[in-house]
Amino acid sequence: MSVLSLSSLMAAAHGLTEEQKEFQKVAFDFAANEMAPHMAEWDEKEIFPVETMRKAAQLGFGGIYVRPDVGGSGLSRLDTSIIFEALSTGCVSTTAYISIHNMCAWMIDTFGNTEQREKFCPDLCSMEKFGSYCLTEPGSGSDAASLLTTAQLKGDHYILNGSKAFISGGGDTDLYVVMCRTGAKGPKGISCLVVEKGAPGLSFGKKEKKVGWNSQPTRAVIFEDCAVPVSSRLGEEGQGFSIAMKGLNGGRINIASCSLGAAHACVQLARDHLLVRKQFGETLSNNQFLQFKLAEMATKLVASRLLVREAATALQENRSDAVSLCSMAKLFATDECFNICNQALQMHGGYGYLKDYAVQQFVRDIRVHQILEGTNEVMRMIISRSLLSEL
Repeated sequence: MSVLSLSSLMAAAHGLTEEQKEFQKVAFDFAANEMAPHMAEWDEKEIFPVETMRKAAQLGFGGIYVRPDVGGSGLSRLDTSIIFEALSTGCVSTTAYISIHNMCAWMIDTFGNTEQREKFCPDLCSMEKFGSYCLTEPGSGSDAASLLTTAQLKGDHYILNGSKAFISGGGDTDLYVVMCRTGAKGPKGISCLVVEKGAPGLSFGKKEKKVGWNSQPTRAVIFEDCAVPVSSRLGEEGQGFSIAMKGLNGGRINIASCSLGAAHACVQLARDHLLVRKQFGETLSNNQFLQFKLAEMATKLVASRLLVREAATALQENRSDAVSLCSMAKLFATDECFNICNQALQMHGGYGYLKDYAVQQFVRDIRVHQILEGTNEVMRMIISRSLLSEL
């Protein structure tokens, strides 16, 4: 059974327009033909698959929700979620990087002026150039507003000093969307700069050794008297934290969608294993306990998908509940989808712990989704604050 046929069983195409079903199929096919056959090798050898991603960009996946006048596809947040879910069935790690790249392109498209949009967005959308999002620092993770990287204005340049941690693509990418302090403490003192690779004073730390997400490099990004033109600032001084958070609202939908794809693939892998693996004289598919577990996995996948798609629609429509729904979707989907993948590994028994079997890579790759784009503990904070403020 193909991923696409199983997706129909689990309602991945339910409620979609004909156009959405078409690009969903394109994404599923790309995942099956261009990504899945290489997923294990990219992980083992830590290969950043630049050419494969550029092929994805030829299908419009380099700037999915960027406006068409600068090379984007101009699709909606829901369309984007559908595409990232499908791509992640082929390789979560690579799709997750593509989702971060898309977030950077959207931030420039949305908050940049005409000159910035025309300078940066076309190459990002074609993936001739790649982007990285730089918010987290060694001393500021969840407490992002306490960041210490400074940008001091000198003439027509900002002089950056500080460092960013855990930056996806760091060192291999071309554009860095950097949150830095141009003013006083707190969120209102933060601005957003686009720093180009090769800028004097820009360097990178060692390539991190990670549990998963190995098809994308992760490094510290270091600024030592790094000179960046004032013309590279997105928006006004003091607007950076707002820009960063608006980027993350979409990023949370994107990363939740990547979790959906992993869970989708793992339900299929578990189902296929149960149908062929024999113990005690019969296939595991005849064991009622495992039947019920499989049913729970599929149910939680569909429930997660519905919540993610509702949040994507709310964000697209700029609804008042969008931020809370994005947080709910990220919390619920990344938690439940990790549990689905972990249960699929358990169903494989000892085989699931071997790198010859894809299920273990899905488990390793989506574990970090409960941490990045705002930890799931922070998601609970956002949701509860919204609820309590309404009382």
